[in-house]
Amino acid sequence: MSSKIKIGQHAMVCKEIKVKGQVSFGASTIIHPGVTIIAEAGPIEIGENNIIEEYVNIIHKFPSGEEKPEPITLKIGSNNVFEVYSTIDGVSKIGDNNIFESKSYVGRNLSIGNDCIIGAGCHLTSTVPIEDGVCVYGKNCTRQKAFCKPSVPAGHREFLTKLLPSYHLLRKNKNPVEGN
Repeated sequence: MSSKIKIGQHAMVCKEIKVKGQVSFGASTIIHPGVTIIAEAGPIEIGENNIIEEYVNIIHKFPSGEEKPEPITLKIGSNNVFEVYSTIDGVSKIGDNNIFESKSYVGRNLSIGNDCIIGAGCHLTSTVPIEDGVCVYGKNCTRQKAFCKPSVPAGHREFLTKLLPSYHLLRKNKNPVEGN
């Protein structure tokens, strides 16, 4: 896959990922092996302190059969966690401090606010935006205002920072993105 990758300071990006297109990883973001990122509809900018776990798919493509408009940048905020096998497919925007639990799917033209949780196995294909502080859960993808802000468990990032380099090769920070 042809790609142009920028890696921010202190970001850890495993070599065993597939990237197509222009992608930038913000400072201190951690990308596990087995991740696929496709940026065909425009660049993907991933903010700071995100954790993207194994076999996550982030797909930014034009719908098949439609005329291709001008490229659009997909911006993914900071402090998000994408758990194993979650899929982001054609999303218009993702805010900050969100958790996408294991095997969740977020589809085309949906925007995700800040401080949201998309529950394990939830399959979202509606274009109704997920507003700030909403938790989506259950087989019917019930939406409810969350009672507290989601957060990454203390020590998770520190643990990954020590573990990943011991078992995986990392991409080098050739052209660091300052402040990103």
